Amino acid sequence: MIVRTLITAALAVPAFWLTMRYNMHMFQLNVYINGEQRAWIKKNFHLQWILVFAMGLGIARMLAVLTKADWLMWVLDALIWLTLITIILVYRVMKDMHQKKKLVFTPRVKRMVACIMVLCVLFLTAAILIGGLISVSGALVFLVGSQLWMQMLARTINQPIEKGVNQHYINDAKRILKSNQDITVIGVTGSYGKTSVKFFLQTLLQQKYSVLVTPESYNTPMGVVITIRKHMKPSHEIFVCEMGARYVGEIKEICDIVHPHHGVITSIGPQHLDTFGSIENIKKTKFELADELPEGGMLFLNGDNVYINDYLDSRGGDTGAADNGLAGARKTGGYGNVTFYYSESDGVGYTASDVKVSSLGTEFTVTAPDGESERYQMKLIGAHNVINVMGAVAVANRFGIALKDLRIPVRRLRPAPHRMEMKENGDVTIIDDAYNSNPIGSRAAVETLALFDGIRILITPGMVELGEEEAEYNRLFGTYAADCCDWILLVGAKHTEPIREGIMSKGFSEKRCLTFDKVEDAINYAYKIKGQGHKYILLENDLPDNY
Repeated sequence: MIVRTLITAALAVPAFWLTMRYNMHMFQLNVYINGEQRAWIKKNFHLQWILVFAMGLGIARMLAVLTKADWLMWVLDALIWLTLITIILVYRVMKDMHQKKKLVFTPRVKRMVACIMVLCVLFLTAAILIGGLISVSGALVFLVGSQLWMQMLARTINQPIEKGVNQHYINDAKRILKSNQDITVIGVTGSYGKTSVKFFLQTLLQQKYSVLVTPESYNTPMGVVITIRKHMKPSHEIFVCEMGARYVGEIKEICDIVHPHHGVITSIGPQHLDTFGSIENIKKTKFELADELPEGGMLFLNGDNVYINDYLDSRGGDTGAADNGLAGARKTGGYGNVTFYYSESDGVGYTASDVKVSSLGTEFTVTAPDGESERYQMKLIGAHNVINVMGAVAVANRFGIALKDLRIPVRRLRPAPHRMEMKENGDVTIIDDAYNSNPIGSRAAVETLALFDGIRILITPGMVELGEEEAEYNRLFGTYAADCCDWILLVGAKHTEPIREGIMSKGFSEKRCLTFDKVEDAINYAYKIKGQGHKYILLENDLPDNY
């Protein structure tokens, strides 16, 4: 019996580590929210049903002790060994498959791991006290299976601790901000475009000010806190704070930390619909930034965006013209000091005109509310980039930088990482637009690909987090892609079915629309495609590991 228990323990230890690590990784990607983890487990149960089987097997083995039938425990032990070996093999493969964004052993993860270990030791001790050493095999395999949900339990138990730790860091960030009395905080939010606008603002405002921006996609409350605590210096004059959200109230949570003086809402659209629940909730959440601005704070709004305009109309209110003269006849929903900017329509505010787009870059003219105008050139490709640059130009100009002084900074603008980022590799150009695709951005990306003269290849797994309309948005994307691409390589057969349906509805060649299991396989195939001319490969979206 001791030998059999030792064999079980030898197999249970690596199985326990692999299953705990995998589910902790998914929990981290699901931003430590129990509800999202449960939804993910339900959606992907086919990947981990063996853990439920392991828990059942563990219970059966512990109960078998009561029968005192050694033959039955022999059979169950053999089945336990086979199950643990299978778990080790399966989870080693899954670990290698899910490595786009590796598990980061943050202090929070370490605290959860410690909690899980304590819970397991307590359970194992109780099993030994009740059933004796003979029950250890059953307890061990049960604990391996329990890693399917143990992270959520640890998160619940640790919640008071995490809340206290987070509040300590938040208070420290507030202290740093308060001590820097000369800092001006500009909040930037939107369904898409906020990261690009943030980096564009950094480039333009640096002509006159010392600027700090939240790095990469640090747009959560704790990401903002980390930025302040690690990077803010007394010499900084402007802090451009990107504000992301997946639930109502999250923008206000960030505002309560940084207290923005001014704000930019880059766009509103169908993004994270599965967590927001409705487009109305998205509108309300993005405008939490506007609601938190102090009296006299400047609010910059994308005048082309239908959802922004609808929200302002629904609120009513005056035109806001008396506040700054920049809103003109536009309704501002009762918000004061509103500045609109446009790239596709005329309006009172900052407007773009004579937009010329090519595979080499984009040219356009900006006209300010006072009539001043300036012609700009930039290497950013695609007309959809103009609206984001317009937002940054409007802010910089209102901060006292003349339009003519922005010509060189605009020429220096580069795309944010993984957002229409071009990478040359011999006779192949990779257009990396892999970050967080959305219905509007994905259409703009393939329409930009169509500008290039060569072999135009799209690689995509489609879009996610779009709620009940996800399939329809992906189908429409397929119709746009069919009009713009020579080859379309889909990643993941099941999720891309709606895209394929849209592609085929346009009469696209089936021989040029292929499906692969991995993005690496699709890229390798794209490199081998033969034909006349330079190859342009658009990587549109890259699903995170929890998809």
